[in-house]
Amino acid sequence: MKRLIVLFVVLFSPLSAIALAGDNNRVILDPEKVTPDYHIQGEYSGELDGVKHGMQVIAQGDNQFKSVVYPGGLPGDGYIGSGRIFAHGAAENGVTKISSDAGYALISDDVAKIFSDDRPLGELKRVERMGKSLGQEAPQGAIVLFDGSSADNFINGTIRMKDLLLAECESKQKFGDHRLHLEFRIPYQPYDRGQARGNSGVYIQGRYELQVLDSFGLEGENNECGGIYSIAKPKVNACFPPLTWQTYDIDFKSACWKNGEKVKNARVTIRHNGIVIHENLELKTGTPGKYPEEEGPGSLYLQGHGNQVMYRNIWVVEK
Repeated sequence: MKRLIVLFVVLFSPLSAIALAGDNNRVILDPEKVTPDYHIQGEYSGELDGVKHGMQVIAQGDNQFKSVVYPGGLPGDGYIGSGRIFAHGAAENGVTKISSDAGYALISDDVAKIFSDDRPLGELKRVERMGKSLGQEAPQGAIVLFDGSSADNFINGTIRMKDLLLAECESKQKFGDHRLHLEFRIPYQPYDRGQARGNSGVYIQGRYELQVLDSFGLEGENNECGGIYSIAKPKVNACFPPLTWQTYDIDFKSACWKNGEKVKNARVTIRHNGIVIHENLELKTGTPGKYPEEEGPGSLYLQGHGNQVMYRNIWVVEK
């Protein structure tokens, strides 16, 4: 394996004022109101010494950045599952440096020029990926829970930004075996960390929580985006950068009950941005936060945690 680099230098102007959103002046909901460092944050892909690599750059506020380099390509696009290299840095005299002992890169005009000991290794170009089902229309016979026109299908349903559904609501209709499609957008909160960074959750039947969080560039644990809280971490951390529309496509089979006792556990297959992150996963128990596991259909609950995560294009096909 060729030696990887993870130092990069970004030509970058001083941080402008943080856009205001809601009650928190460090939460940005509108992609048109981002600060300049947002445009450095993102995914980069290309070849270094003839070997495909990916890099994720994560904004940390005040011109601070972290980065992760993935041999083989970005997560879900060739990453081999090991060998990641991490770096971090800050702005100095108008130039942002994120460094490690392995080398450095220069990022300008969406291109990262990569060097090791001043030897050029190649270029990584900024890419913007989309889930394969993004914008997918509800098929014939589907139950459309939210199309942007009304939140009447949800208890406590609230529309924000003209046609988006704010987290912290619950569907009035309940479902047994079903296929669910929804799209979500996490706020840009570069100053926050961990569970404070756009925390929400998709509760299947109100009983099993599929985490929603700004987990871009993180490990991919069961309490991060794509994780089934307290039960299973995703096979791949398929999280895109905040303010990017992301997709969950969920195939769910209910638990079976007899005489008031569970005789077969629920199972679920989940695709995050088109990437399979859980395949026929057995859910031996429910997760905390809403309703206990019990017999019968259940509602779709979109947990809020006080975070302004937005949803759209939500539909269900009953089986």
